[in-house]
Amino acid sequence: MTTPVRILLCDDHTVVRAGLLALIGSEPDIEVVGEAGSGEEAVALTARLRPDVVLMDLQLGPGIDGVEATRRIAGQDAHVLVLTTYDTDADITRAIEAGATGYLLKAERPEELFAAIRAAAQGRTTLSPPVASRVMDRMRGAAGPTLTDRERDILGQLARGLGNREIARALFISEATVKTHLGRIYAKLGVDTRSGAVAVATEQRLLSP
Repeated sequence: MTTPVRILLCDDHTVVRAGLLALIGSEPDIEVVGEAGSGEEAVALTARLRPDVVLMDLQLGPGIDGVEATRRIAGQDAHVLVLTTYDTDADITRAIEAGATGYLLKAERPEELFAAIRAAAQGRTTLSPPVASRVMDRMRGAAGPTLTDRERDILGQLARGLGNREIARALFISEATVKTHLGRIYAKLGVDTRSGAVAVATEQRLLSP
């Protein structure tokens, strides 16, 4: 008989973990050996239980997030398969750079999840179709998005941690204008948060030295 793939679940929602446990329990060749409700717990349990695959959510509440947990686990012998609802360019880039073997969205069918777990156990990469499309788009547009000088100015202030009012004062423009430019910046970078914009801008070297 084939040795079951040993997996560790990491999600800060107890109900989600219970659902995954029940779902995965139907597969005879996949065995859940542990559950973690935080990034720190996932890192510690990985070291103790030595699972083949860690099923990792990205947003984990207080403490380290799924990306940092992935980075710490990647140095061990377990493969990390991200299972999340987030598919922004920044999230995908950070997770893959941290060492994630695969990136799956929670909207996928159970069969796709099972196949991804088996692939991850063998070190093979699996990406949800929307994620794969984003990765390909990023590769095709390697030169990066085209930002106006004003958008670059605002991105630079954003990277310094300034809020909208502070940015408006620094650049002698109105807060409404700052918000308008931020909306355009988010759309061009494929993100929906300030931290996501800074992460993508840094990764694509869009910020002035």
